[in-house]
Order: sequence, then structure tokens, then C-alpha cells
Amino acid sequence: MARLARLVIPKTLHHLVQRSHEGIRLFRDAEDYKVFLDWLRQGANQFNVPVHAYVLMPDHLHLLLTPGDAESLSKLMQWLGRYYVLYFNRKYQRAGSLWQGRYKATVLEAERYFIDCSLFVESNPIRAGLVSDASEYAWSSYQHHIGLRVDPLVSDHPLFWALGNTPFQREANYKERMALSLPKDTILALSQATLKGWALGSGEFKKQIAKLTERRIEPRQRGRPRKLATSEQSQNPQKIDI
Repeated sequence: MARLARLVIPKTLHHLVQRSHEGIRLFRDAEDYKVFLDWLRQGANQFNVPVHAYVLMPDHLHLLLTPGDAESLSKLMQWLGRYYVLYFNRKYQRAGSLWQGRYKATVLEAERYFIDCSLFVESNPIRAGLVSDASEYAWSSYQHHIGLRVDPLVSDHPLFWALGNTPFQREANYKERMALSLPKDTILALSQATLKGWALGSGEFKKQIAKLTERRIEPRQRGRPRKLATSEQSQNPQKIDI
């Protein structure tokens, strides 16, 4: 079966996951994290891909971003592959790719999923048992969102600003949302949509996205179409199952 093209809709919120090849540790010291983040910041600026939230985990990374055009997301990831992989291979005297195939990504309805996905991204270190509080993890955007530091990589999304009229209100409300923890069904929905490349949002959102791409944006319904009764077929001849 042919592989579906990646779903990319310009100026729409995207969640992206990239994993390392065979669990290779992508970042072995603080310098590695800093170098990657610097390349990510430069690439995001160059290719017009605002990054709203991120986390760098030992063997994978998550990005929540908005590509400016249809090619900008792939150009950004190619940029990271070209520069960071070269740096990493030279430093650790290895050869070959760092990545487990191509990255996974999908489009999200921002009004429904921006805050949840941002929290999902930044709470990864907690779920992985690396820290007990997201604020303890240096390699994510969470410290930026709660006012512990200003992160030059992060472009605040309008929906983050909508959390309050002042920085203090926004930071406090965001921190409170993190403390509530995400429902398991929300975590599953975000994970599955990104892994499989299906759009995530309301029915109306999916209709709008479907108009912008020739690619399927959600899985086909399973099973054969319902067979109509004879009387119903006569009333609706265009619906006859053939």
C-alpha cells in the first residue's frame, strides 16, 4: 500500500514528533541540547515556522508549531538533519542518520487543542519519570510559559496570550492547567492523530481542512456500506449498493 503524503496545511497548528534511530540517545550532554536548540531557532526564523512549544527528550522530540507555507516544515526538519546530525556524528565519531525514518506530524484545531497539546508536549518528562515537576526540566518551553525565563525560540501563540491580560495571569493560569493533568483520552487522541497523520479537531474543522488538500485527513470507515432494503432502494436508486 502506498504511503500517504504528509499532511501539511500552511498557517495551521501542527504537532510533530521525531524519534531517534533504534533508541540512540540524541543529546548526551548540555552542549548537545543547546546546539540543537540554536539550530532549531535559526531554522524556525529562516523558514518561517514559529515554534510555540517544544520538548527535547533523550531519544525523541516534540514540536508544536505553525508552518508558514507548504514547504517550510520539511525544510526546517531537513535543516536540523543536515546541521545537527553532522555536529553529532563528528563529536561522537559515528556515521549515519540519527532519525527513525521520517518525522510524524498532523494538523490540530488550535481553539480546541493548542493548550492541551502544549501541556502534552511539556509534560513528557513527567510521564517519562525524568522529573516530578515540569518546571525542573530545562529542555522544554515550560519554564518560558510560567515565567521562569524568556526563551528566544518560543513564539507565543495568540491562544496562550488569551489565558490572561497580564504576563502574571497567563503564567499562573498555564501553571494551574498543568497541575490539573491531561485526561488520558486527550493524551491518546493527540498521540494517535500525530502517529497516523490524521487531522484532529471538530467536524467543521475537518471539513475546512479537507478543502485545502487532496490527501485523506481521517481514516476510512471500516466495513462494507450498509445494504439497503428493496423498498428503500426504489426510493433512493442513487444509493444502491453495487
